[in-house]
Amino acid sequence: SPWKAVLLPLSPPAFSTTCARCAKDRRLRRKRAISERQLTRYFVDQRKVRVVGGQGGGGGHSFHSEPRKVFGGPDGGNGGDGGHVILKADQQMKSLSSVFPFYQGFHGERGGSKNCYGANGAHMYVRVPVGTLVKEDGKVVADLTQHGEEYIAAYGGAGGKGNRFFLSNENRAPTFYTPGEPGQERVLQLELKTTAHAGLVGFPNAGKSSLLRAISRAKPAVAAYPFTTLNPHVGIVHYQDYEQVAVADIPGLIKGAHQNRGLGMAFLKHIERCRFLLYVVDLSVPQPWLQLQDLKYELEAYEKGLSERPCVVIGNKIDLAQSRINLPLLREQVAERVIALSALTGDNLEELLLHLRELYDTYVKTEQSQGQSPVKW
Repeated sequence: SPWKAVLLPLSPPAFSTTCARCAKDRRLRRKRAISERQLTRYFVDQRKVRVVGGQGGGGGHSFHSEPRKVFGGPDGGNGGDGGHVILKADQQMKSLSSVFPFYQGFHGERGGSKNCYGANGAHMYVRVPVGTLVKEDGKVVADLTQHGEEYIAAYGGAGGKGNRFFLSNENRAPTFYTPGEPGQERVLQLELKTTAHAGLVGFPNAGKSSLLRAISRAKPAVAAYPFTTLNPHVGIVHYQDYEQVAVADIPGLIKGAHQNRGLGMAFLKHIERCRFLLYVVDLSVPQPWLQLQDLKYELEAYEKGLSERPCVVIGNKIDLAQSRINLPLLREQVAERVIALSALTGDNLEELLLHLRELYDTYVKTEQSQGQSPVKW
């Protein structure tokens, strides 16, 4: 025949799954590092929230209807209750950035016929970080300091009564029923105070962020200009017996911080939850003991007794020549224990880690002797 089948050679596939050069890269993608400037958008420590409980379902209005039963009587059931709005502390949450400005509980369903009650509305759970303070009109109404702790921010409304509820000997055929009540409405202020065992307190460029990088896996920004750290970072120090000590890097304080100078009181409140303090002093500056006096003054001016917590003085930048000269002078002027180290080179970090564990063990024993449970990470 004039038509003949022509066999064309098969074209090679566009990609190969066996060739290492052409195969799809199946390596796990690393999480992209977020800069300190971008991280400030995600870290929110204050939030104003309006919460409204769910509305209760209305009562049912019906009469029983059945063959050969003319007067069946009322059978309208009650409505379901509205759902609550509940704040729940979650250890995985580290910021209030995911909290929306408005929450409302789910509404209850209306009562049905045949004495069927309406379903209750589901509760609305709002996850907040551990250490969240709940205020209303400036007054503290809740302090969520434990993982899983809950606080009912707004109660749901009660369900209405059906006409079956109003049946009595005087009224055998009630037609009256009640609607559901509206839910509670409140405006709350949420305030986050970082919960950590130890707090790094020091002036800008004292080396707090570098020290936190050296003893934990936290990655705060490090640069040669003041106020590099714009939000608190929490690093976890791991020990061989699986104990974990949380260390918070508080942004740098300056003179007059209790009067809202510099970063001001925005981060002084994060020191309130720290059980013991690590004063970081720059040994390379003239008269480094004056830094410690100024830091204690700012803490005491912000809250009385805050500077009297268990502490240790860390003399940073011991790798510099001027720091070795100032170290004996600092120890003469300071009554507390002074640990000289270098966060840059890692010199004498072991002494800090051992003393940090001693402070943590003392804190745990004190809490247990008072019948309280210590904070665990």
